[in-house]
Amino acid sequence: MFIGHFAIGFALKRVAPRASLGPLIAAAQFLDLLWPWFLLLGWEHVRLDPGNTAFTPLAFDSYPISHSLVMAIVWGVAFSGLYLLRTHNRIAAIWIAAAVVSHWALDWITHRPDLPIMPGDSTKVGLGLWNSVPATLIVESAMFAAGVWVYARATRARDTIGRVNFWIYVAVLSLIYAGNVLGPPPPDAHSLAIVALGV
Repeated sequence: MFIGHFAIGFALKRVAPRASLGPLIAAAQFLDLLWPWFLLLGWEHVRLDPGNTAFTPLAFDSYPISHSLVMAIVWGVAFSGLYLLRTHNRIAAIWIAAAVVSHWALDWITHRPDLPIMPGDSTKVGLGLWNSVPATLIVESAMFAAGVWVYARATRARDTIGRVNFWIYVAVLSLIYAGNVLGPPPPDAHSLAIVALGV
């Protein structure tokens, strides 16, 4: 899932209105912000395997530090704890922790059974939405549209620049998503990690 995670960050503005959008988006994307670093360090592993699912050619062989359920909870507590120390906004900190864990839940829906429950455990889960390209596009696009709608109704830009920048951000995310869907796969795992750091 890609823009579905962003949808969570946008929608959280409704329940955490005093939080800025940056931490909300970062929380929902946090596991994927960690993952490329762990790939580059050799701690986690992915390979190109066309046909692995209909939607993505990536085979997620090992990513228990960034993407296991137990570690998602740990990362959520850590991220929200740092946020709380910096802002003293308890309500937003709770939602930020939930957003980090929501990443695992959304990946559980989309991935084939490759998501670990905890490091060192061989149990892997996933419902496999990625086995259907149309279903994936419908679910993610609907989530993204709903998240953008909730955010737009929950907040008001201070000026024209704020309004324009928000819609530019939405357009850029949509273009990146379209590029991921329609573009060629990355040449190798190292290139994938470098590109992921830029997104």
